[in-house]
Amino acid sequence: MRIGLIAEGGYPYVSGDARLWCDRLVRGLDRHEFDIYALSRSERQEDEGWVPLPAQVSRVRTAPMWSAEDDGVVYGRRARRRFAEHYGELAAVLCAGGGAGADDASGDPSATEADRFGSALYGLAELARDEGGLVGALRSEAAVRALEHSCRSRGALRTAREARVPDLLAVAAHLERALRPLSLDWYEDDGLGAVDLCHATSGGSAALPGLLARHFFGVPLLLTEYGVRLRTHYLAAPDSSPAVRSLLAAFHGALAAETYARAALVTPGNGHARRWQERCGADRAKLRTVNPGMDAGRFAEVGESAACADPDSLVWVGRVEPAKDLVSLLHAFAEVRKEEPKTRLRIVGTPAGPEGAAYLGHCRALAAQLFPDEAEGPHRVGDNPVSFEEIGAPDIPNLADAYASGAVTVLSSVVEGFPIGLVEAMFCGRATVSTDVGAVVEVIGGTGLVVPPRNPRALAEACVALLRDPERRERLGAAARARALELFTVEQNVAAFHGIYLEIVSRTPVRRVVLDDTGDPLPFAVPAEAHVPGHWTESPTRPTPRNGPPRPPGTPVRATAMPTPEGAR
Repeated sequence: MRIGLIAEGGYPYVSGDARLWCDRLVRGLDRHEFDIYALSRSERQEDEGWVPLPAQVSRVRTAPMWSAEDDGVVYGRRARRRFAEHYGELAAVLCAGGGAGADDASGDPSATEADRFGSALYGLAELARDEGGLVGALRSEAAVRALEHSCRSRGALRTAREARVPDLLAVAAHLERALRPLSLDWYEDDGLGAVDLCHATSGGSAALPGLLARHFFGVPLLLTEYGVRLRTHYLAAPDSSPAVRSLLAAFHGALAAETYARAALVTPGNGHARRWQERCGADRAKLRTVNPGMDAGRFAEVGESAACADPDSLVWVGRVEPAKDLVSLLHAFAEVRKEEPKTRLRIVGTPAGPEGAAYLGHCRALAAQLFPDEAEGPHRVGDNPVSFEEIGAPDIPNLADAYASGAVTVLSSVVEGFPIGLVEAMFCGRATVSTDVGAVVEVIGGTGLVVPPRNPRALAEACVALLRDPERRERLGAAARARALELFTVEQNVAAFHGIYLEIVSRTPVRRVVLDDTGDPLPFAVPAEAHVPGHWTESPTRPTPRNGPPRPPGTPVRATAMPTPEGAR
């Protein structure tokens, strides 16, 4: 079958989010054909280029989300009226909170607002398709005036009525950026209309092209969220005014609800994400948890040997940032040293941006304060039992060696989605102590110790318990490795999506019309398996497609050439 894989700030860019997951998925499903539709996040990301693409990627189409030139489209009177109607309806839904309105026949006010939002969204998409673009209209004074009129209307929420001109300008600018995918030229018969299934790799703007492919062509949509995008928006922009936060939360909430409602299936990466999706309106019957797939091969040698470089060491591995709460870890380690004076702590990682660099400096200063110079003893690291290291050092050449350098791996985060570092430690057969955040309990499944977050004393007691019991460490490490190999490998992830693809396509017949010699529709002329190379794609005569000339015998259906990265941009 032919898959339209849609990503925002991700695959196939070298610095893209979820790049490894998407690349492994595409390579693992080599019997399918993939068209990549990528929304880039920055000019720098585009300049860094793409990862090497496998042969099953037929083409790549890209579009920037970080900028959009004015399309130069001049609307006539009728088009301006259509824009005012649809944008005004969209603004009215946001000002009503996305769920407060008149009851519909079923007595559910939120259903009425969802229908209004969907009608306005697809009305704007149809306008953009008919007129050649929507960017100029979204940036126009008419858009701001429509937003202001809705905020001042009788049914608007109090926070919306309090919006001032700077607030309205900020909201209008955000809506213009979020709705840029509506103006793309991807929604044609030779674009997303040619695929059998759209797979959006995240919610938000990445899901918009999939929604429009479903609206215009009936193409089914699969949504994968390893991090719930709506949750991210709720936590973003804390310094904005209440009016801006309220209106943007209503927009992203309505967009998430529309995506969940129209998707054939939704695949969260863990139970934590699944619970968030249910709270945000996803139908439980549509949810299929698919754990992320990780490469276990690079941890095989360490995991099989279960060797430990230092039985008296704790090791932390990850990106250094405030959410990892290394401050609590350092205070916990101070308690550990009182019980086990020989213990050392190795913090292995690089800072995440300027904020991470400042946090790393704070942690270094705290370590020097908590542990004054200790020049005696065989376990001295410089003059401090805490070491801050990076992968690539002589004694830590790679990631697997980082986990092998300690007897116990510690995760001290206060915010965590899917704990990738914890799974890596499990592949290495390490005993672990983790804080109860995100999907930690679901991932560890009883093969490690879990303590409350921001509780240094509990963290210290769990670490001491494992440091004093080598047999327990070995038992937990072996169980953790077995669990990780069963649930979190690339192979299980690819197999799960292969089955989901087939299930969705089997329930959604292909709607592309092919006519026979007499001009009548030819049923089942373009089945999904027609894209798989083989004898069934060859025939002495082929019917004439509705849009295009006859193809010579043996030509695969809708075969396309993939452009070079320069040509795609």
